[in-house]
Amino acid sequence: MLGVNPLALVVGVVMACTVLGVCRATWYRRQSPARARPVRKPPARALSLAERQRILSTLNSERFMDQPPAEVYATLLDEQTYLCSTRTMYRILASAKEIRERRNQLRHPHYKPPQLLATAPNQVWSWDITKLLGPAKWTYYYLYVLLDLFSRFAVGWMLAHRESGSLASRLIEESCHKQGVEPAQLTVHSDRGPAMTSQSVALLFGRLGIQPSHSRPHVSNDNPFSEAQFKTLKYRPEFPDRFGSFEHAQSVCRELLHWYNYQHYHGSIGLMTPAAVHYAHAGRLLEHRRRILTDAFRRHPERFVHGAPKPPSMPEAVWINPPPEKKTRQDAPGATLSTPDDLYHPPAFITYELSAGPAVLADMEVRH
Repeated sequence: MLGVNPLALVVGVVMACTVLGVCRATWYRRQSPARARPVRKPPARALSLAERQRILSTLNSERFMDQPPAEVYATLLDEQTYLCSTRTMYRILASAKEIRERRNQLRHPHYKPPQLLATAPNQVWSWDITKLLGPAKWTYYYLYVLLDLFSRFAVGWMLAHRESGSLASRLIEESCHKQGVEPAQLTVHSDRGPAMTSQSVALLFGRLGIQPSHSRPHVSNDNPFSEAQFKTLKYRPEFPDRFGSFEHAQSVCRELLHWYNYQHYHGSIGLMTPAAVHYAHAGRLLEHRRRILTDAFRRHPERFVHGAPKPPSMPEAVWINPPPEKKTRQDAPGATLSTPDDLYHPPAFITYELSAGPAVLADMEVRH
């Protein structure tokens, strides 16, 4: 703005404002001296200072100190006294800073959203439990699934007749053993369900050196990966409305989770299967895809109007509640892939037979 004045003497005001990007109206307005704003006179119908003080004293008197302005207004009218309207009473109280919530109400604390980062498999796991409808009404089976945050690989799962912290502890411990998790390596995230916050799970985390993480109360968005994985399974055509028996539910879950780990091309991990990412085969597969697309471009470049096609990139980092400035999707390094048939090596099953009552777990299967 200060540079307009010397330049205007040479090229004129219009050209100077155009070159410097200054609005001419703003420049002209600032050339005139600042005018003092006139003091606003109080309206003729406004209450005087003495009247306002009288109303405030009446509201704070021992008789009316515990009554709202509406009751004070009605009481004074019945006594043939009018001070002001109810709204004016509130204005006077507000100007004196005497309006607040006087009841001892519960105020929820501010919970910091969990922020978790995974740049490789077996750094952050997310787990949850979902209900499966049984053959009769009020009959449910409970599916426990441990999901790796970076690869989306289901590192362990279990089907049970009940939701239990002791069963979840056994599943997590066996999954950590199969994945070779070292102390202080893993963070396990979950919501605040009874099994997730149970003492047995907390003691297990302390013994194995696992860092626990929980969602904020009543915030389902803090555990999105497990919720999305359950939705993917339940939207499959082979997923029934109800399961005929525990064995039926176990068989369907086994097939669906095998499909999810080894056959499902996940859109958030560059259309790779979770097993390919989890077992470090994604780089070779990505290079293989690049080579196929490059050959297709060389044969028919006229069909690709935007240049040579590229396969979907893989994320370099996966976040739960990422900071706004973080970038979570970048190209990952790759190598040459000889054949995609060597990508899949399904691990073995581990089956437990637990002795329990009829209402307790009849069978439990852990899948790695």
